[in-house]
Amino acid sequence: MLDIIKNEFDKFKHSNCADDAIFFQAMEEVITSITPLLESDAKYKRYAILDRLIIPDRIIKFKVTWMDDKQVIQVNTGYRVQFNNSLGPYKGGLRFHPTVNEGILKFLGFEQILKNSLTGLPIGGAKGGSDFDPKGKSDFEIMKFCSAFMTELHKYIGPRMDVPAGDIGVGAREIGYLFGEYKKITSTYDGVLTGKPFIFGGSLMRPEATGYGVVYFTEAMLEHERKEPLKGKVCTVSGAGNVAIYTIEKLQSLGAIVVSCSDSAGTLYDSRGIDLKLIKEIKLEKRASLEEYLSVNRAANYIPVADYPDGGHSVWAIPCYAAFPCATQNELTKVDADNLIKNGCVSVSEGANMPSTPEATELFLSHKICFAPAKAANAGGVSVSEFEMSQNASMQKWSFAKVDEKLKETMQQICKRIALTAKDYGVEGNYIDGANIAGFKRVADAMIAEGI
Repeated sequence: MLDIIKNEFDKFKHSNCADDAIFFQAMEEVITSITPLLESDAKYKRYAILDRLIIPDRIIKFKVTWMDDKQVIQVNTGYRVQFNNSLGPYKGGLRFHPTVNEGILKFLGFEQILKNSLTGLPIGGAKGGSDFDPKGKSDFEIMKFCSAFMTELHKYIGPRMDVPAGDIGVGAREIGYLFGEYKKITSTYDGVLTGKPFIFGGSLMRPEATGYGVVYFTEAMLEHERKEPLKGKVCTVSGAGNVAIYTIEKLQSLGAIVVSCSDSAGTLYDSRGIDLKLIKEIKLEKRASLEEYLSVNRAANYIPVADYPDGGHSVWAIPCYAAFPCATQNELTKVDADNLIKNGCVSVSEGANMPSTPEATELFLSHKICFAPAKAANAGGVSVSEFEMSQNASMQKWSFAKVDEKLKETMQQICKRIALTAKDYGVEGNYIDGANIAGFKRVADAMIAEGI
């Protein structure tokens, strides 16, 4: 790393709180990756692009007060981190989860800048949410919280300003409630949120987009690296939300054998191949634990979290050809990476946001594993969100086939752009550095063209 970059990073790091640890992790990865670009062209230093990019344009923090079903007043904290809009309106999801804090949202927003840049679409980077936990809440309580949240958020968003989407804890139900409140407050029918129900402005294929996109990217990467395709290969997936479920769906449609998924209590392993219809019923309809799977499929195993080996996770101890971490950040450790490599894994594609620790990614790269970083591999979700913005702006509806075709084309283009960039900067085969350089360069050049 260039000394001047390291000094800037250290200066910024020591001036912030411990909650920013994961943000520093993401920032350090990017700074390390883009060193060849910064060394090759002095304009990025002259325009202080790095200093300007790592600090959000603004961080909005607000109180959310609502009343639960027992008539007890509850108070949560809401956030919107508007990071960079050099390429287009701020774009990024809202997350409702008890772990949400400013540091996590800064990490997600920073990653979103580069992810959105890689799509080639006109969208900037942002992220938001609240420490509100939808689990165990009634529909009416969720509606009341969403109404209170939008009462504050509406002041800072708009179809040409900032267009939030869903994320963990925020699906079509929550987006519907948020959009309904926005219309009441503003008396406008703007395309101000994406991930809306199809009946009033949503795009077909939005729930499937991230999972499908991960698989499309992996297909393109394996082809580019001259590896065997996914058909007939054993694949492991972590998580049991939309990303994991639709990653499994697309893999199965290609003839892959998906043998795992997981939730907060443990890992489900079915060597015959996961029964996706049953998983959808359990997780999307009942919102129950994967343990229910065992009552129908006696040959399957469920390994509780308490039984995980030290420093590792059971899902990554299963032999596979390709692995798809789709649960949460830093879920795949160095121990897990070592297990995957020992068991002959050829490809790892990140469906969640930065699910692999730095030590794990180092191990993958040193062993020449085909590694698809999240900011590239899971860009399908935000791509289809932008397609929804386009449909809203033109008052049109696209068919499922058209959205799917455009998504596949976008993911293939992202893969090609990253591979060529990595080759141009002397890191051929390194999709982390290729993604960071390509994403950073597009944003940085726009910032320079805009002046200060």
